[in-house]
Amino acid sequence: MFAQSRTHIESYYAASHPEAIAPRPVLEGRQRADVVIVGAGFSGLHTALRLAAAGKQVLLLEASRVAWAASGRNGGQALLGWSSDMGPIEKSLGRDGARQLWDSMRWAAQEVRELPQRHGFDIDYRPGSLWAAVQPRRVALLHAAQEEAASHWGYDRLRVIEGADMAQWIGSKRYLAALYDPEAGHLNPLKLAQGLAQAIEQAGGRIFEQSRVLNYAQTPAGYSVRTERGEVLADVLVLACNSYIDRLDGELSRRILPVGTYQVATEPLDPALARSLLPQNSCVIDNQFVPDYFRLTPDNRLLFGGGCTYLGGIPDDIAAATRPYLERAFTQLRGVRLDYAWGGHIDVSMRRTPDIGRHGQRYWLQGFSGHGVLPTLAGARAVADAILGDEDLLSLYQGIHNPAFPGGRYLAAPLEAAGKAWYRLRDVI
Repeated sequence: MFAQSRTHIESYYAASHPEAIAPRPVLEGRQRADVVIVGAGFSGLHTALRLAAAGKQVLLLEASRVAWAASGRNGGQALLGWSSDMGPIEKSLGRDGARQLWDSMRWAAQEVRELPQRHGFDIDYRPGSLWAAVQPRRVALLHAAQEEAASHWGYDRLRVIEGADMAQWIGSKRYLAALYDPEAGHLNPLKLAQGLAQAIEQAGGRIFEQSRVLNYAQTPAGYSVRTERGEVLADVLVLACNSYIDRLDGELSRRILPVGTYQVATEPLDPALARSLLPQNSCVIDNQFVPDYFRLTPDNRLLFGGGCTYLGGIPDDIAAATRPYLERAFTQLRGVRLDYAWGGHIDVSMRRTPDIGRHGQRYWLQGFSGHGVLPTLAGARAVADAILGDEDLLSLYQGIHNPAFPGGRYLAAPLEAAGKAWYRLRDVI
């Protein structure tokens, strides 16, 4: 599903951060680096910054623009944990191993708050998230998650909000209860990505855009990575392509399914109306199988998303497809103007667990499954530490088994779509 573009798509993020439009050079000729990273999304950028700060000569290749794909288009919710939740991870690694990864996720939540201060850029960060229930039978899941976090992972800061207290958090009767996490938050993802890119360059790293990698080959000295107009020779290769791994690496590609997802941004709302929707300015995601998620922007827009297409397509009219769900959540926004509507693809793994590892000096990060703002940072720490000589965290990720999707290249998406249709129906029933 390779795509290449010279411009960012028309999204609220691109419109609110025009500095993202300035292009970077195209790779030409032969270059040398200690580490070459393919993909300038969150996972590639975080890995590059940690390595460049440690003194490595880092070169980053991007087929389109920095954060052109999911990293520059997502819901902006920086949530602790993974799309799979902790159950599959604990099953693979045991309680102690899973606890170590959980602790690294709490580190990532703190790090994403400190990175902008450390490097001098702004990401519109706001603290607090709510995991909300819209069905009575799913309220129990919130209590169970709170108990598990405290007893299994040593995290006792979660708080269940119910009944009349909900009006102080979400201005909608649709939501019956919610689990509040003070260490999570929300941010402008494109500002984060561009801030990371600038920090990489300030640390001596090099970033090339419009430089699609055609292939790579292992050599006696490391790796040769070839683009349309150039070549990079490096000791270490990091593949951070996510949904766009395509045919660059067939083994990795078989473990990822590109899934379409989309969201909208309303017109700027009256400040009093905006505050009434989310009085504490927390971001929200519900606990349905295909969740709605939403948050406020600094200019009082509501960003609302949740649509998901397992066959990979995006609706022709995203605003029309999303409006019924937005107005179901907030009846007071019926008829509100939608200024922006955009979509993209996320890299879903079979079990929704992260797929992060190495083979020799080839490393990879993928499988964030629509939940990547903090997991990409935690995964990048594991990869960068391993390249620098500490493989403890990476060895844990490699203990998580991520199988290939059944059905091969042509049947994987239809089979997955059919399976997920049942879970959607179960939500309705």
